[in-house]
Amino acid sequence: MIRTIGRAVARAWGLLRSLWIYHGIPGRRARLRAFYRPLVPAGALAFDIGAHVGSRTIVWRQLGARVVAVEPQPDCLRVLRWLFGRDPGVTLVPAALGRAEGEAGLRVSTLTPTVTTLSPQWAERVGATPAFRGVRWGDAVPVPVTTLDALVARHGRPHFVKIDVEGFELEVLQGLTQPLPALSFEYLAALPDVAIACIDRLETLGPHRYRACAGERFQWLQPEALDAEAMRRWLASASPGAGRGCGSGDVYAWHVEGAQQQAGELVHRAERARAGVEP
Repeated sequence: MIRTIGRAVARAWGLLRSLWIYHGIPGRRARLRAFYRPLVPAGALAFDIGAHVGSRTIVWRQLGARVVAVEPQPDCLRVLRWLFGRDPGVTLVPAALGRAEGEAGLRVSTLTPTVTTLSPQWAERVGATPAFRGVRWGDAVPVPVTTLDALVARHGRPHFVKIDVEGFELEVLQGLTQPLPALSFEYLAALPDVAIACIDRLETLGPHRYRACAGERFQWLQPEALDAEAMRRWLASASPGAGRGCGSGDVYAWHVEGAQQQAGELVHRAERARAGVEP
């Protein structure tokens, strides 16, 4: 009984911590809107992979986008259903993403659910770094797995995809066999090989341009987009002690041809809307 109560308290504390980090900090949502407005304009379709407690989904809806929010954690899904269950512009997918459809073991970090992962190798590696000292993961919980290709087939081709799945990003990209206009994936300076492998995967789908954003600062770390080789070099040099505020964050990637096509589609849609024509 005491152990059960302890687990319940830990789960509640972990969820409250996430809600405060992603919804409680003053001004954070306004910064997110300003940052994502060029990436997720009104009328766009966006995939929030690893939606957690919905901070990106809320902002993208405020910008006028439709959102497919993918999240396997039961506690986070309860929050998402409370926030978006009656919103026709949000589709909730209670699953994880990987290279193939099926089932996988989710390692939940009860006190820090933001680092829950499908990759035991990633958990072992980051658990040995100073930034993750004290983080603990429980036993694997089976969750359904689908793929990015399946999401595209079911919901349409997205204008932007955010992938934040704690070390499982490459597996998610392995489940994509077509280039998308724009996407982001997480990087950790302590494990640059994971992000570099994601770039290698994207380049097999076509040429991309890349920029990085540190942590939750929503500021670019490069003055302009880089090609794949330059981004690989940057990731390899962005060590945790580099003093550039780049210990972790997200890499943003634009498919060279896809981004141009997307811009044309959005302009065309806006012109039709102004003319009173259904898109």
